[in-house]
Amino acid sequence: MSDEPEGTNVAGTAPDIPEVVETDEATLTENAELERTLGLAGGLAIGIGTMIGAGIFVFPGLAGAEVGTAATVSFSVGGLVALLVALPTSELATAMPKSGGGYYFISRGLGTLAGTVIGLSLWLGLVFATAFYLVGLGFYALDGLAELGVSVGSSPGIVVSVIAVLAGVGFTLLNITGTENAAKLQNGIVALLLSMLVAFLSFGLLEAFGVVDAGTPPGEAVNVWEVGPVLSVAALVFTSYLGFAQVATVAGEMRNPGRNLPLAMIGSVLIVTVLYVLTIFVATDVFTQDRLEMAGETAMVDIGRELLGTPGALIIIAGGLLATMSSANASILSTSRAIYGVSKDALLPRWASRINLQYGTPHVALGLAGGPVVVLAATRQVQLLAEVASFLHLVMYGLMCVALLAIRRDQPEWYDPDFRVPGGPVIPVLGALASFGLIGFMDPVSIAVGIVVTVATAGWYLYYAREITLRGAL
Repeated sequence: MSDEPEGTNVAGTAPDIPEVVETDEATLTENAELERTLGLAGGLAIGIGTMIGAGIFVFPGLAGAEVGTAATVSFSVGGLVALLVALPTSELATAMPKSGGGYYFISRGLGTLAGTVIGLSLWLGLVFATAFYLVGLGFYALDGLAELGVSVGSSPGIVVSVIAVLAGVGFTLLNITGTENAAKLQNGIVALLLSMLVAFLSFGLLEAFGVVDAGTPPGEAVNVWEVGPVLSVAALVFTSYLGFAQVATVAGEMRNPGRNLPLAMIGSVLIVTVLYVLTIFVATDVFTQDRLEMAGETAMVDIGRELLGTPGALIIIAGGLLATMSSANASILSTSRAIYGVSKDALLPRWASRINLQYGTPHVALGLAGGPVVVLAATRQVQLLAEVASFLHLVMYGLMCVALLAIRRDQPEWYDPDFRVPGGPVIPVLGALASFGLIGFMDPVSIAVGIVVTVATAGWYLYYAREITLRGAL
């Protein structure tokens, strides 16, 4: 593997331009590059839009049902772990502003095997996360239909699956037509969503501190202030914090990446952590642990109704739909870029990195992203999807911190980041320990599925990518 990160193939050889011009369209699309069309607003919209999406509307009910008000600590822990990883990721991204994100950084810092496992795990981790977001979209759409008086018959679960699948197909097609189209939709959704959340949380906080009286009945809060359960919930809700790393997967399409990448990643983590903690505080102030458990995935709708009546429920339903749409849209975009980055290094077949010449998007990678997503979304396994996504991302986050330490130790000539993490090795070491440590508090079934996925990606390396390396293609 070459030390040079700028080449689109790991062999480090620049493409022969005349030869590309003379070849057929398939070869041309494989050698095309993505354009830098995203600014700071677009990066923040991807980060915030993904993190503030399904999690903020789906997890309050699930997390509050487990530990009550202590869920505020769980979300704070998740935000802290995300910040400890966002800082090293920002340094790596400004040194290597390429599409592929964590895969690209780890393969350059820790080698081809680790890069292959993480690249493919990132793809599959984002697939699980996107499916979780789409299922959340289906549940909120179901509640919206109920508010409008539309009956879905005796099989609401099937309706949720159908909505999730159709939405997955729709977002995949939207992303194929152009990154700018997806980014414009993302910016609009995030702006509207933030406005709605700020208004709702402002009223909820005023009610919590007795400034206004919404008439919510008092109840006995049953909270679990124990380290194990709190960290277990933190591991579950960590899916909510995946968005900052998704900014890195579109680094190859960002203008002025040295400035915009760190601002987008770190800024999105800080903003979203505050909003999550405030949301779960309001939710657990309005409802007791038992009521949150009964309400389930759409508990926020009942909380909105408790605070503001039917208008409050409608606001939350609209916000939930926008949030889950935002998360799914941004995740499909990021998933395809992870596939694109791995394919450009020939760890997947080269045809997976082809660029659509009409729209300038990796249409094959988008198909490989959207296809598995809609299959998983049809299962409606909310918690399993969320935790497997968290498992695969936490492994990647820990290894990114290790990769930063390895690259700093080796000091290759090409490594010249515009942003450097302060404090020497302290933050990367803490980020790695926190990421790996949080995995231990997950549900055993989720850990088992995550391990199976990781082993399968290592098997792919031995079956396919290792042979290519031995032939000198890498």
